Amino acid sequence: MMIKETSLRRDPDLRGELAFLAKGCDFVLPSRFKKRLKIFQQTQIQNKQEKKLGTPLVPASGVGSSPRPLSPLLRVNNVAINVPLSINIPQFYFPKGLPDTCANHEQTLNRIELAFMELEDQKADIYEMGKIAKACSCPFYWKAPMFSAAGGERTGFVSVHSFIAMWRKLLYNFHDDASKFVNLLAKPNCSCLEQEDFIPLLQDVVDTHPGLTFLKDAPEFHSRYITTVIQRIFYTVNRSWTGKITLTELRKSNFLQTLALLEEEEDINQITDYFSYEHFYVIYCKFWELDSDHDLYINQTDLSRYNDQASSNRIIERIFSGAVTRGNVVQKEGRMSYADFVWFLISEEDKRNLTSIEYWFRCMDLDGDGVLSMYELEYFYEEQCERMEAMGIEPLPFHDLLCQMLDLVKPELDGKITLKDLKRCRMAHIFYDTFFNLEKYLDHEQRDPFAVQKDVENDGPEPSDWDRYAAEEYEILVAEESASEQLQEGSFEEYEADEPVPPSELGNKGDKIVISGLSEKCGKLHSVDEE
Repeated sequence: MMIKETSLRRDPDLRGELAFLAKGCDFVLPSRFKKRLKIFQQTQIQNKQEKKLGTPLVPASGVGSSPRPLSPLLRVNNVAINVPLSINIPQFYFPKGLPDTCANHEQTLNRIELAFMELEDQKADIYEMGKIAKACSCPFYWKAPMFSAAGGERTGFVSVHSFIAMWRKLLYNFHDDASKFVNLLAKPNCSCLEQEDFIPLLQDVVDTHPGLTFLKDAPEFHSRYITTVIQRIFYTVNRSWTGKITLTELRKSNFLQTLALLEEEEDINQITDYFSYEHFYVIYCKFWELDSDHDLYINQTDLSRYNDQASSNRIIERIFSGAVTRGNVVQKEGRMSYADFVWFLISEEDKRNLTSIEYWFRCMDLDGDGVLSMYELEYFYEEQCERMEAMGIEPLPFHDLLCQMLDLVKPELDGKITLKDLKRCRMAHIFYDTFFNLEKYLDHEQRDPFAVQKDVENDGPEPSDWDRYAAEEYEILVAEESASEQLQEGSFEEYEADEPVPPSELGNKGDKIVISGLSEKCGKLHSVDEE
């Protein structure tokens, strides 16, 4: 079949079928080819007639189509391929924030200069940096990072010239709060935040926040509180588990918003995210109870005593295997630090949390293949069965339990449970407790299944499991400290007969009791450290 029309060979729809016909392929229908050939020839005749009349060419695909420039033809293996013309795509990724073209940076710098003029010698120390931070339209507690970034740690003060030079560079190169915050806190030429970067900021919070004034009499607890807050920040914000908070992670978190709330809320316990002193007190007291030698490290035997040995030995072995801990201390010496205990406690008491789901998944994934196999589930359930039999409780056969768990999780792949499945099902807390926390597993078994489903379907802004646990434990700890204090004073009977104490006074007494209780513990700890 001879085709004289050269443009016909360039038709993208016919090119392939022409090749098949040339090879003698029998699966190309001749009738279909003739029909398309006829349509193509009619289009060519119509285009020639319009050319003669002087009318613009109309694409065959549609009358309303806009004319497009012809793409250059690139030949690959003797086949012509249309290559699209290069298109200028505007920038859509701004790692340092989207620049604000309407922002007047010079006006901001003039406002900062005026704030410095109100200070003596136009110099600001750390306590006066709060006014400068507000002149920069930044949260009050950015003052310590600003002070350090402008060289205040070396001289003890910041001059107007050094601060203006630093802030001008920041304004013109970093365009959102997250990028500015990271640049202020991070080490030079580093675009992420490590744990030690937060220490100056949090020390300033301890020194100046009105809700932590009682800690001035207990400086030995500053480092414990700061360690707790840092671990809670990384537990929530560092979703990649790298130990380094990136700009993207910081933007996706609520940390900067929570930090801004500190200047508005005098009662720091109302800010349950990251900074609550009550939460720190609960975590530290729980650690102190387990740390029998008070060297700020606990071993597997110590950790197994938590909550009356509710957790199985096999899951505790996995924790100490390095599956969820960093550093060589845990693997080589078999010891867990206070920082690692913070992660354990929050994960244990709030298994609905995303980080907690990842924490326990890492522990149960024995071979690290990203999937919980039936073998791994049976491995952890065996110890649960042994413990139930020792208590005189007949355990459910593993096959029946496995059917329940698969119905609960509804994995995408049969017989394989992934991390994605556990996050999607919203029942991860029941799943995990079934395999390694006997006390909570029995509690779930005795609960009304309709009540469990109601909890899952409730999307309201209720406090998390961790917030509820910390509040309950704090009340218990304060009550125990108060009772022991009354017994020591010999006025327990008078205490029962007294009138109820107003909540405000109770809060003040609670702080004093907490400090006294911690001071006693710290006195012992201090002597251990000196030795």
